[in-house]
Amino acid sequence: MEIIQIVGLGLLATILILVLKQQMPLFAFLLAVFTGIVIFLFLLGKISDVIDVLSDLATKSGIDPVFLKTILKIIGIAYIAEFGAQAVRDAGQESIAAKIELSGKILIMVMAIPIISVIIETVVNLLPT
Repeated sequence: MEIIQIVGLGLLATILILVLKQQMPLFAFLLAVFTGIVIFLFLLGKISDVIDVLSDLATKSGIDPVFLKTILKIIGIAYIAEFGAQAVRDAGQESIAAKIELSGKILIMVMAIPIISVIIETVVNLLPT
């Protein structure tokens, strides 16, 4: 029942943030970021388990490990960009949050180029000439 611990931590942090926000907004923001990091660290073991299962499936199916690594990096970029954008939004900086999200999307496109290239080559090879 990890979700109960996560929700409990989130509720406790939210109450503390609401109390601190009026007197010390900087500490309230830092507490919000710290809480997000603690929740992420709490889930790190679960993320590791998922990566292990995906690696085993890729090995058994004969998929090139480079593709799995690339996909995992893309997922990581998406999560990190989302976390960063939400933290910046909490500080009230919507325009910077939007730029973080745009940067994440561009980096994902760059990382996806090798996979897209293989897909296009495969489709072209399947077409009759």
